[in-house]
Amino acid sequence: MTPQDARTEREPDASGDGWILKLYVAGQTQRSIAALENLKAICDGHLGGKYKIEVIDLAQNPRLARTDQIVAVPTLVRKLPEPMRKIIGDLSNQERVIVGLKLDQKPIN
Repeated sequence: MTPQDARTEREPDASGDGWILKLYVAGQTQRSIAALENLKAICDGHLGGKYKIEVIDLAQNPRLARTDQIVAVPTLVRKLPEPMRKIIGDLSNQERVIVGLKLDQKPIN
């Protein structure tokens, strides 16, 4: 998992109602890998193809933590839609992530 590998999971559609998510990690730890897998599952179930995930590895470039004021990893930052929201942890509690991101709780079929 490098930042380039996971930079764009799916592109938001042209309507402008897509989600932009940044996942800050520190290397390829079990927690980082679990966070990305959990995030993909949640996005596939609730956002369809209307999302973009950018993985930022702070082990490679720790200065990037300042951008979104990251103090712990893994941390998920919802850039769009605004307002920005943050969730810290491996994202294994799907209900907490869904509520935290303010996703529609009804999955897309």
